[in-house]
Amino acid sequence: MKVLLIGNPNVGKSVIFSRLTGIQVVASNYPGSTVNFKQGFFKIGGQKAEIIDVPGTYSLKPTSAAEEVAVKMIPEGDIIVCVIDATRLERSLPLTLQLLDHKRPMLVVLNIWDETKHKGIQIDIKKLSEFLSVPVITTSAITGEGIRSLVDMIPKASVPDRPKIKESQQWLLIGEIINQVQTVTHRHHTLTEKFQDFTIRPFGGILIAFLVLSLSFFIIRFLGEGLIGLVFEPLFEIVYKPLLLDFSQYLGGKGVLHDILIGNLINGDIDFNQSFGLISTGLFVPIGIVFPYVLSFYFILGILEDYGYLPRLAILLDVFMHRIGLHGYAIIPTVLGLGCNVPGILATRILESKRERFIACTLISIGIPCASLHAMIFGLVGARGLKYVLIIYVVLAIVWICLGLIMNMTIKGFTPELFTEIPPYRNPVLTAVFKKLWMRMKAFLKEAVPIVLIGVLIINLFYSLRIFDVIADFFAPVINGLMGLPDKAVTALVIGFLRKDVAVGMLAPLGLTNKQVVIGCVTLAMFFPCVATFVVMLRELGWKDMLKASAIMLFASVIVATLINILWP
Repeated sequence: MKVLLIGNPNVGKSVIFSRLTGIQVVASNYPGSTVNFKQGFFKIGGQKAEIIDVPGTYSLKPTSAAEEVAVKMIPEGDIIVCVIDATRLERSLPLTLQLLDHKRPMLVVLNIWDETKHKGIQIDIKKLSEFLSVPVITTSAITGEGIRSLVDMIPKASVPDRPKIKESQQWLLIGEIINQVQTVTHRHHTLTEKFQDFTIRPFGGILIAFLVLSLSFFIIRFLGEGLIGLVFEPLFEIVYKPLLLDFSQYLGGKGVLHDILIGNLINGDIDFNQSFGLISTGLFVPIGIVFPYVLSFYFILGILEDYGYLPRLAILLDVFMHRIGLHGYAIIPTVLGLGCNVPGILATRILESKRERFIACTLISIGIPCASLHAMIFGLVGARGLKYVLIIYVVLAIVWICLGLIMNMTIKGFTPELFTEIPPYRNPVLTAVFKKLWMRMKAFLKEAVPIVLIGVLIINLFYSLRIFDVIADFFAPVINGLMGLPDKAVTALVIGFLRKDVAVGMLAPLGLTNKQVVIGCVTLAMFFPCVATFVVMLRELGWKDMLKASAIMLFASVIVATLINILWP
């Protein structure tokens, strides 16, 4: 038996899905698209049943890739469970009526039922069931109320016994249903509701957005750096390094195979930041450095999602994001990129068109430094004065905006409008947050680690074949002449393709002037993405678009560095 959970975005489908399936979940892309859906299993009467959390949709007349996938999945299901926000019955009924016309076994779930009494809403469940001619039950998925009843009722789903409704008559029927089954009593706005209104107004919304994003960034950095310093670095240094050193001795301490697997020994020791071996740096980068920031980011992101803030942030920034060829939801992968560009690039899958994904991936890679790069910039440049740090970030912000404007004007296509419902604020339930975190981290490890290892392997082969030496010699005139950097900086820029934070650290002993340090940091931030991001972009965009994005990064970084070199007083 295959059960489909279908409903508008932000009605609690994913929470119901988590309640039914626990943590045994698979996240997959629908064939032929980048739209993600979740698949799991639960038991009905002792039998195993499959359940799919269908991408949220407002209509079966699709206006986005996610809605197209939702429509295609309907024939695949044996039973449809239509999830409705009980506090917004009128908003959910159009989709419900369209699903009824498919004449498949179905039941309706009024979720967020506990909120109806707080909002003065009363719904006659029996009358609603009679109007829809399918079973109707109530749940409060966050607390678990009604989930047991839902499992018991799924086998009792029935095929709607009612005539199809003409589109012109749909809203008349919805009005009749609302008048017959729902009553709303007068009540004053609560403090929470007043705050909800404040956060979507231009002045208040921008202020709250700045505070939320700043606080999120500092919490993520604190958690990420804490995990690295207290857990992952000791794990690699104390437990893993002795094993690698023994293996290094077994391989004779040198040779092509040794260099590919373990990398270069530094004073007879392994430096996970600089050895660049497949099983040394290749594992340390995705697990010891990227994983802690991704874990921290997804934890905070899950809280913001379940609290209901992200749709407000998307709507608040939608007009601005349209100027650079994106819609408001592109702010989510952009924010993710501040922790690590890898999950930021992966998160561009929520965007609807290939054009949007290309613009978003390019902007994230060229203008959004990851958390470890932030730390190195503050550490190296901050010691020379905060004004130089400010110059770097102002330049990156200007480049991010200007490049977005240029791509929006030159890349063919259009940016879809943002259609989304603004949910009320709700207190997140940590069990649901952690379940979602577990699913995301499994997907990250499954997708990111193998492709990072492949990327590191390819880079090591390039080093063994001296290809990077040729690249360094080729670009030396540009780096010396146009950008004003010394010959020794060439190595740091090349290393930036592997680890940008390490490359910034390599600028420290070169005796650079303040101008050269700023140019070096800006170039490294804008230059080719690190190998982990590069490989993920290759997978998400394909060869052609990846080469286009790389060309944009290369030329933009050289032009900006040259302008700084010329204009610096």
